[in-house]
Amino acid sequence: MLRFVLSRALKAVLTVWIAITSTFFLLRLLPGDPTTLMVEGDMTPEMQAALLKTYGLDRPLWEQYVSYLRELVQGNLGISFRQIQPVTDIIVDRLPWTLLLAGCAFVLTVAVGIPIGVTAAVNRGKWLDRALQGFGISANALFVPSVAILLLVFFGAQLGWFPIGGAIDPDTRGVGAYLSLAHHLVLPVLSLVLVQLGPYALTLRTNMIEVLGEDYIRAAQARGLSARRRVWKHGLRNAILPALTLMGLQLGTLVGGAVLTETVFAYPGVGRLIYEAVGQQDYPVIQGAFIMLAVTVVFANALTDMLYAVLNPRIRL
Repeated sequence: MLRFVLSRALKAVLTVWIAITSTFFLLRLLPGDPTTLMVEGDMTPEMQAALLKTYGLDRPLWEQYVSYLRELVQGNLGISFRQIQPVTDIIVDRLPWTLLLAGCAFVLTVAVGIPIGVTAAVNRGKWLDRALQGFGISANALFVPSVAILLLVFFGAQLGWFPIGGAIDPDTRGVGAYLSLAHHLVLPVLSLVLVQLGPYALTLRTNMIEVLGEDYIRAAQARGLSARRRVWKHGLRNAILPALTLMGLQLGTLVGGAVLTETVFAYPGVGRLIYEAVGQQDYPVIQGAFIMLAVTVVFANALTDMLYAVLNPRIRL
């Protein structure tokens, strides 16, 4: 088991390093000069040269890269070009909003996806199964920004049931603040859940159909176990194992989807921060935010692999 964990940890570190390196060089390939956005009005060549030197942008690219990695190892993500404060502080301020959004969407997807997948498998071939499959296939073709914009226009702008932007009403306090927080979360979370729910429910349905045909399920039926106990205790426990891998992948997709959703709903998370930083060519903020997202996704996938290995020792062989 230790060898398996070390192997996964090494792959995770390598993946994060590739993400860091590709982000660093891709940003430098973008057209334009970030110093031109730092000063309002006309900027003299002397002022531009001073800014380039201040932020180390006048040095060769490989020197900037080595310096960046050295600072990164020491836990320093740099200073924002625009906000003139540590990138770590900026991200820490935005990160809880993204974790709240992605976490709610993940829990809701699993909580709703399991009953849908199991119900479709138990009613295989019936109208309910076909209806749930149709929903899953349709949801699989959805795109997060499209769904978010439709929900925003219909339930936010037309009906006025939910806020069309932000994360909380600034004037609320106490219980009202929590209610306002939940009210603002409904549409962004729903956007992510509708897109993630289909693949998860369809995968679980396929696994359940396979498991329900196993000999030990028939033996349990012969022993007189109730259908509810055969399906939810014995069947689901084995069918959900392959779905664990999909959960890890979905967590990564959720983080990416949260970036798009936050942009549509002006939600103050890391995704919105990236959108703002790209427009300002704020390299340190973009790099720091992408590193955080890469580490989150890689860690989630590594954790899923290890959990799967614990539950199914055959894959460690």
